[in-house]
Amino acid sequence: MDLIPAPRQTERAEGFYELGDGFGIEAGPGTEDTARWLRATLGAATGLALPPKKGDEYDVLHLSVRPGLDAEEYRLVIAPHGLHIQGGSPAGVFWGAQTLRQLLGPDAFRRAPLSDRTWRLPLTEIRDAPRFRWRGLMLDVARHFMPKDGVLRYLDLLAAHKLNVFHFHLTDDQGWRIEIKRYPRLTEVGSWRARTKFGHRASPLWDDKPHGGFYTQDDIREIVAYAAERHITVVPEIDVPGHSQAAIAAYPELGNTDVIDTNALSVWDTWGINPNVLAPTDNTLRFYEGVFEEVLELFPSEFVHVGGDECLKDQWRQSPTAQERIRELGLKDEDELQAWFIGHFDKWLTARGRRLIGWDEILEGGLAQGATVSSWRGYAGGIAAARAGHDVVMCPEQQVYLDHRQDAGADEPVPIGYVRTLEDVYRFEPVPAELTPEEARHVLGTQANVWTEVMEDHARVDYQTFPRLAAFAEVAWSSLPAPAERDFTDFERRMAAHYGRLDALGVAYRPPTGPRPWQRRPGVLGRPIDGPPPNR
Repeated sequence: MDLIPAPRQTERAEGFYELGDGFGIEAGPGTEDTARWLRATLGAATGLALPPKKGDEYDVLHLSVRPGLDAEEYRLVIAPHGLHIQGGSPAGVFWGAQTLRQLLGPDAFRRAPLSDRTWRLPLTEIRDAPRFRWRGLMLDVARHFMPKDGVLRYLDLLAAHKLNVFHFHLTDDQGWRIEIKRYPRLTEVGSWRARTKFGHRASPLWDDKPHGGFYTQDDIREIVAYAAERHITVVPEIDVPGHSQAAIAAYPELGNTDVIDTNALSVWDTWGINPNVLAPTDNTLRFYEGVFEEVLELFPSEFVHVGGDECLKDQWRQSPTAQERIRELGLKDEDELQAWFIGHFDKWLTARGRRLIGWDEILEGGLAQGATVSSWRGYAGGIAAARAGHDVVMCPEQQVYLDHRQDAGADEPVPIGYVRTLEDVYRFEPVPAELTPEEARHVLGTQANVWTEVMEDHARVDYQTFPRLAAFAEVAWSSLPAPAERDFTDFERRMAAHYGRLDALGVAYRPPTGPRPWQRRPGVLGRPIDGPPPNR
């Protein structure tokens, strides 16, 4: 049946169920959002009205929440007398509806019916549930801004692959993307740059057109609500204390004014690790508390991401203010100063009923008590955090950074990092074998990351993200055997049908045979790394 991600258990019977003009939906308590989604998507694709119907009528899809099933578990039954989707929660019902859509074929992913046709479903029973509770995609909109409609489109793409966390990377050196009402210069100044490096930072090429954009608070509310209707949690990231030049350009007092002239800084126009970091002052803490207060009003998520990665300490070493803070707090060095900075916001968020999550550099200098770790520099940070009793999201750069190149061929556009093929991603294992069962319980799940330095528009983001996100989704959802034992041949067979779904959705994915002519970027310098990535 070519389903992606693969379900746990499928029982196929002979025959088909045909959807007629009178086919309708009975939505039990808690399933109304899924019924509305089905009418908007399948109704548009099929031309069927899908009206509300009662359970004692024929031609009915019954949606219900059933106790005894796990929260995201579902049971889909397609029988001669009707259809049933039961879920352990409204989310489970919604994932069952996503499977139903796949069973109808690629044309069910279009926005209008192509012609009069028969819509048939195979008689079957599917029992399914996810392996992990955190199945995420991180999208960087700071390096290259993605307008709101593009973000909503990506939420639909996540939902179609049963992914349930959207990590929203909103701030960086190259742009501040979220309106903060008490600090208007963050978007007035920090949301745009005068030009942009084209390609890797060593490239001589520039795009001299100003680049920018930001989301108003109402835009954010719409994005969060749209995600919630699809049972996706939006986790915002506000990066501190590194990756902060856009904020410092807007408010120079946030930087290390006793080391450099922060008034001379503008929003950064190139890539790499930036030396201009936040000053560890009370003023900076109060400023970002104000930022996070507005962020918490907009995002109801349990987790708030604070970045914490790639914070160069050179300015702190030179800063009398930073050195005095180290002495005052009785700290050993600048690593412990960053740990103090992150720990402050860990306590601040905990006091407000939220949980801090940060990149694995927050382990350096001592991990804040309640912090969760996004393990990106390989597995080691996640292993250390899990063994120390901290929760972990596994997203190792060498395995699931989708900005890394997909092939070693010369036509691969702006080649970055290691070669990570569709099969490589399919054989990624989020839980390290070194962890005991007790330690492994701290692995909340896994996440693929899309950094957009060399992705100037949504078509480039599509190319880097797909089809590999489909393989990642199966890793995150399905109960697969050990990596070497996974049936990639069967996955490729199912992908043949899935490409049709992606075509119907308008996804500019990388074809299996290589990039199309317009997907190439000849002469644009990348940063390829040869050889297999380290698996640690």
